[in-house]
Amino acid sequence: MHSLRGILLLSLGAGALVGLAGAGVLRLLRGRSIIVHIVALITITVAVVAAGVIAVAQAMFLSDHDLTVVLITVGVAALVSLVVGVTFGRRLAAAAMWARQAERDRRELVAWVSHDLRTPLAGLRAMSEALEDGVVADPEAVAEYHRRIGAETDRMSGLVDDLFELSRIHAGALHLHLTEVPLAEAVSDAIASVKPLAASKGIRIDASEQGWPVVTASEPELGRVIANLLVNSVRYTRAGGTVRVAAGHDRDAVWLTVSDSCGGIPADDLPRVFDVAFRGSRERTEGGGLGLAIVRGLVEAQGGRVSARNVDGGCCFEIRLRT
Repeated sequence: MHSLRGILLLSLGAGALVGLAGAGVLRLLRGRSIIVHIVALITITVAVVAAGVIAVAQAMFLSDHDLTVVLITVGVAALVSLVVGVTFGRRLAAAAMWARQAERDRRELVAWVSHDLRTPLAGLRAMSEALEDGVVADPEAVAEYHRRIGAETDRMSGLVDDLFELSRIHAGALHLHLTEVPLAEAVSDAIASVKPLAASKGIRIDASEQGWPVVTASEPELGRVIANLLVNSVRYTRAGGTVRVAAGHDRDAVWLTVSDSCGGIPADDLPRVFDVAFRGSRERTEGGGLGLAIVRGLVEAQGGRVSARNVDGGCCFEIRLRT
């Protein structure tokens, strides 16, 4: 066969047959995962090309040697195409799944934030109207209303700050200046900021006075990470309990742990405690579920990682950063 029209029609026919069969396969795969569809689509595409080339090669009455060369070439090209396609297809599928998860997190975050803002706003309105209308006139009651208004305002301000920090993390707008930070100073400052909350519940924060390594990190962000972990542990440690902070280093990283006596986190919740707006079956986190999500974002932005695990009587959060 030497006619270009004949070659065109033959290759088109062979490709069309394989393509129709592939369309049937794709219909059978409806409802399966994205990666399955991507692999099937890549396989069908490569098969269509291979079918057209092989059909034309056979019709041209090539010698056995030449036909073998064509088949080997097509086979190798198809194999390489499949490997490359599947590799990048998996990345595409992972990106699509991440996008879906991010959208679910966004919707859940909006729902939680709306809930967390609605209640204090309603309380603030009621108290301000009571003060404005003179319903509350006793000096002690007025002072208490003012105190509660201030407390609710501070809580909402903290929530807004968390939202802003989280938006910076997700938008890649963090401008980190990594330096050598003495971990002892960062831990000391964080403990000082959390002590009033701990004292109100009779909780002791235990940290060693020596042996703290130096870590490569952004000092403000590292301080916030440690403070968030401490606040989270203090909130959920039983009254009179203890929160322990420890640190050290191994061959390639500095580690810091914050352990509490909260009673532990359900095993099903552990993989998700750092997700945005995740609170879990035991209401582990407060403030829209942003504190631990911010921890993970700030740690990963500094090239580190964070994890959580249950220990005897409580749980332990661990961060690892470069030395």
